[in-house]
Amino acid sequence: MDAFLTSLFALALAEIGDRPQILCAALVIRYGKATPILWGLGLATALNCFISALGGSVVNQWISEEPLRLFYAISLIFAGAGMLAWRRPVDLLEKWTIGPFWTAFLGIFILQLGDKGQFILAATAARTDMWAFAAIGGWIGVMIACVPALVFQEKLAQMIPITRIRQFGGVIFLIIGGVMALSAWGIL
Repeated sequence: MDAFLTSLFALALAEIGDRPQILCAALVIRYGKATPILWGLGLATALNCFISALGGSVVNQWISEEPLRLFYAISLIFAGAGMLAWRRPVDLLEKWTIGPFWTAFLGIFILQLGDKGQFILAATAARTDMWAFAAIGGWIGVMIACVPALVFQEKLAQMIPITRIRQFGGVIFLIIGGVMALSAWGIL
């Protein structure tokens, strides 16, 4: 249950105001219908979460507990830095003509490859034998962050303080990651 909740909350926070959320809103505005975008988001995220968690489970078998804790700490530090740093504009995939589902599925899947959420999820799964719970929690977390963008589109930015949430989340990830890293090195 720890892996499930950790990945759920971490990914929900990490994805607020991130590129997949922005792309979801833009695609709904472009195509005028949320259902195929929701299916594309759900499938792309499920596949990505499965790959990340499975990769983490492989790492679990190779590495002892202290390096795994450091791996998790580094994933949180990078996530925090990423949330605080400037991010490049999202490619809205306007030249893609493969329909709403495939544009959402492929666009979001590609955006999530190598993203902070993928590393957090892999690190979470690496610290447990229940990697499937980490994958499910991560999937739900991303969906919690992105589904409101499907419903509210650009109004979402007016309804919630996305910049403040990203700043708060970034600081929280940096603090937790820093403490965990110092602990893994035996400093704390």
